[in-house]
Amino acid sequence: MGGQDAAVVGLGILAVLLGIGGMVGAIRTRRRRAEIAPTYGSTGGIFYTMVQLGCSGAMLLGGVLLITVVLLAKR
Repeated sequence: MGGQDAAVVGLGILAVLLGIGGMVGAIRTRRRRAEIAPTYGSTGGIFYTMVQLGCSGAMLLGGVLLITVVLLAKR
């Protein structure tokens, strides 16, 4: 594996870690806001949580795809 391939795999790993971190952050925020449920719900809180989970999932998937493409290209 050359330097460019290693850099792409590193970028993929970073994207996966950021995706996982974003998902954990969304879940923790959702749990914390359960204490103030009426205010959280009236301001569209669940919508923002779902958007954050979706974006984090896309980041996670993108990282996995980057790693997969590099590993398959070397076959």
